[in-house]
Amino acid sequence: MNSANGFAASGDGTPEEQRPRTGSEGQDKDEAAREPKKPRSFWKELPILILIALVLALLIKTFLVQAFSIPSDSMQNTLQQGDRVLVDKLTPWFGSKPERGEVVVFHDPDNWLAGEPTPTPNAVQKALSFIGLMPSAEEKDLIKRVIGVGGDTVECKGTGPLLVNGKALNEESYVYAGNTPCSQDDQGGQFKVKVPKGFIWVMGDHRQNSRDSRYNQADKNHGMVPVDKVVGRAIVKAWPINRWGTLPIPDTFDQPGLDKQQASAAASLPVAPQGVALVGVLPVAVWRRRRAASAGTR
Repeated sequence: MNSANGFAASGDGTPEEQRPRTGSEGQDKDEAAREPKKPRSFWKELPILILIALVLALLIKTFLVQAFSIPSDSMQNTLQQGDRVLVDKLTPWFGSKPERGEVVVFHDPDNWLAGEPTPTPNAVQKALSFIGLMPSAEEKDLIKRVIGVGGDTVECKGTGPLLVNGKALNEESYVYAGNTPCSQDDQGGQFKVKVPKGFIWVMGDHRQNSRDSRYNQADKNHGMVPVDKVVGRAIVKAWPINRWGTLPIPDTFDQPGLDKQQASAAASLPVAPQGVALVGVLPVAVWRRRRAASAGTR
């Protein structure tokens, strides 16, 4: 017979669940409760760990940092053919724009690489490149130095120096030894251009061996690179190890009178980490307030 609350009752009227456990029955159940769960074997956890690592690599490559391989000599001696660089893709998410002097990677704006040989990576290389574990296999990207940004006037006369907004740049620290800052030819080496808003003017450090903005003035953008084609700024030479080093902006781009538009772009960089911190802290603060309010009502 069942009691009113639905529990099975013993002969003395005490529900079965409320009867004290004695002897081996209670001891066995207590030991079972105390016995720690067997840890999952390493081989069962390995696929999960690999999946997590791949997802993290893909997220890092998409939003934070990506590796690129240098395919040509156009940035010598700053970068050598075969170098691997790490490109910052995070700061553009916070409104940062390319600045003069930066080395940037950008998608081919208008067939600049026409006729250039492109490698044919195998399936494994493509997969590793896609998730960011190898340098990008997509060779339709270029790497150059930003010389002018929107609103700048960039000019080359004779062999140089290169002028930006009428100020001469001292480029000895990065222009390839033996090259002149400007090239004397009729294909684009002599020019005076004004960079429109939303574009940049780029040049290779190996001035006499770089097909850059100067030699693409006949394209739809007149040699300019749209800012939205910029993948990010190259910040570190990561490989080979003996060439490891950062890629800072040369001092010549800090000279007085040259920088008119850069202040707002540079100011946006310190805001980015603060914004990340605020987004991270806000949910914690809300949770703590709710917890305190809940504790007060008990």
